[in-house]
Amino acid sequence: MIRSILSVGGWTLVSRVTGFARDVVMAAILGAGPVADAFVVAFRLPNHFRAIFGEGAFNTAFVPTYASLSEAAEAGAARRFSDRIFTLMLLVQIVFLALAMPAMPWVVKALAPGFSDDPERFALAVSLTRITFPYLLFMTLVTLFSGILNAHRRFAVAAGAPILLNLSMLAALALASLFPNAAYAAAWGVSVSGVLQFALVWWACRRAGMAPSLTGPTLRDPTMVRFFKVLGPAVIGSAGFQIAAFADTIIASFLPIGAVSALYYADRLYQLPFGVIAIAAGTVLLPEMSRRIAGGDVAGAHAAQNRAAGFSLALSAPFTIAFLTLPGLIMVALFQRGAFGAEDAARAASVLAAYGLALPAVVLLRSALASFYARQDTMTPLIASLSAIAINVGLKIVLTGPYGVTGLALATAIGQWVNLAILVALAWRRGWMAPGRTLGITVLGVVVACLGLTATALYGLSVVEGLVPALPHGREIAVLAGLGLIGTLVYAALLLGTLRAFGLRLRRA
Repeated sequence: MIRSILSVGGWTLVSRVTGFARDVVMAAILGAGPVADAFVVAFRLPNHFRAIFGEGAFNTAFVPTYASLSEAAEAGAARRFSDRIFTLMLLVQIVFLALAMPAMPWVVKALAPGFSDDPERFALAVSLTRITFPYLLFMTLVTLFSGILNAHRRFAVAAGAPILLNLSMLAALALASLFPNAAYAAAWGVSVSGVLQFALVWWACRRAGMAPSLTGPTLRDPTMVRFFKVLGPAVIGSAGFQIAAFADTIIASFLPIGAVSALYYADRLYQLPFGVIAIAAGTVLLPEMSRRIAGGDVAGAHAAQNRAAGFSLALSAPFTIAFLTLPGLIMVALFQRGAFGAEDAARAASVLAAYGLALPAVVLLRSALASFYARQDTMTPLIASLSAIAINVGLKIVLTGPYGVTGLALATAIGQWVNLAILVALAWRRGWMAPGRTLGITVLGVVVACLGLTATALYGLSVVEGLVPALPHGREIAVLAGLGLIGTLVYAALLLGTLRAFGLRLRRA
């Protein structure tokens, strides 16, 4: 299983690295002003809806159902199921797109009401969103085809598909002189990438003989009925999480110009370890636990969950320490150039530090959710999610006053920890989670390594700055790279030393 996580994580890392390159170029060209704010809203809107109707919610219902049909049902049952889901998703998305396009001014006004006071920025956001919104249709279908590939343990293509988004946007930004402004170029890059990603996963499924085709979407089929019973609470749960994301954009639109962009750039760095580690672990863990539980191997399912949780925590903890101790250096080194100035970097750095508090909870949340989703229980995570979202949104309103855009990220962090605590408590009580000695020792090793890494970041910064000569450009990047290399060695040495002291050895499975 660890090998599969590394495979997904490796491709996702390539995606995140190219995504980081995309964001660096975008920050330099668009900066963090009104044009950047308008594009961020246009980019986020289809992604919000994708997160509600696709990705987590859809995979939660589809992957266990499809996997169980593939393992136990008669020949062709899984294929018929995927054909019906594909047809239904395509019809729903076409209708949704046809309704949304003419209503886009009202949609943008609902998501970013603060833009109404700036007619130019509002009009630009509406125009850009009309360009990016078809991305939702293609990405919803990409989610289905990726779920089929993942259910058959073919993780690489689905994990690598998002790379095309980054490459498409980079290519479009390189041709920005052909568009009214760079924001239009980036928006067209988003839409084109949706077509490219769909073509890639469709080709992979067809090559493996698993590509679904159009058929009659029979809703009375017992399998379809079970699917929607699982999907309904999952969609509501995803919608609940997106309510918090919508609240971020809505509240930030009322803050001074640049707040929406600061939230976006900090979130992009926060999403790097989340996407590479947590999503990779969750992508592999859910079908693994589903198969083991379906086969009666509950102990094996819990062991897989513990390995995924420990592995995820160990890899993500260094990012948490970096975001908390060096947010200013990170933002200056990575983004402060071109139209992205020192004030923009300082604002985004404060948001990044707050997001750092959320990272451990977000990473562990994917492993905790697998306890319920593998048993096709989506109602419990729904209740936990809505409870956490209520706290999250309430705190956003309270904390934005004294802390500005940073308060939005602080509220997110608290909400994620509440969600994790509820899920762990309920899973433990039901016997659906069984943390063992290996996980406990791993957590201890991570804590020891993090203490050493914190000391390295706090006391080693001035040392590294003294060793790096004054450079006309890129000195902060050199300092960050040098400190990162030293910190990596310290963290790895302390973590491996602690694990070996208790008789544990890293092994791939």
